Amino acid sequence: MPKLLITDDDAELRRIVRTYAELEGFDCTEAENACAALKIMQEADFDILILDVMMPGMDGFEALAEIRRDSQVPVIMLTSRGEEYDKLFAFNLGADDYVPKPFSSKELMARAGAVLKRSGGRQGYDLRFGELVIQPGARTVALAGKSLSLPRMEFELLLTLARNAHIVLTREQLLDKVWGHDYYGDARTVDTHVKSLRERLGEYRKVIQTVWGVGYKFEYRQEL
Repeated sequence: MPKLLITDDDAELRRIVRTYAELEGFDCTEAENACAALKIMQEADFDILILDVMMPGMDGFEALAEIRRDSQVPVIMLTSRGEEYDKLFAFNLGADDYVPKPFSSKELMARAGAVLKRSGGRQGYDLRFGELVIQPGARTVALAGKSLSLPRMEFELLLTLARNAHIVLTREQLLDKVWGHDYYGDARTVDTHVKSLRERLGEYRKVIQTVWGVGYKFEYRQEL
């Protein structure tokens, strides 16, 4: 599970970001200002940071410069300042992405996933959705602490959908991503495997949603 440090002086913003991040499988820690974030980083390692620019005391730019003295941890900057100069300044300091406020939490999480992917991060981490845990490295799936025995293609299908959470994938895209571009089966192969996978997931079957006329998407909600 990738570890995320959220740093912003706005407690409500931290709460919103944390809620979405945890749904995406991140293990979250919060810091109310840059100094607190730097102190936390001395005691724990993180896989990615979300860092606000405009904070009292040390601002996000100063904190990023301090972080980059001895760490290349991926950093996404948040700011209400959208001028090109500020963006260039952040990138020159070593920011990996720059998101202006107000922002969509879903987009922010998509950007975080993309940054981790570029840095080689998230692909090997556990994906956690409530009691459903997918371990790409070990190629295992657990539900409520019990191991699920999935055939190889069902595991690949679940992993592909989970890694693209909230994104609708067509049957053709799933055939290409899971079975490979040289597979000569038809789209009904996907439907058959989805049906079987849902049965194995039991009460979590609803995480795989049908988008009629298009394909499927992975969508986890806490009320499952």
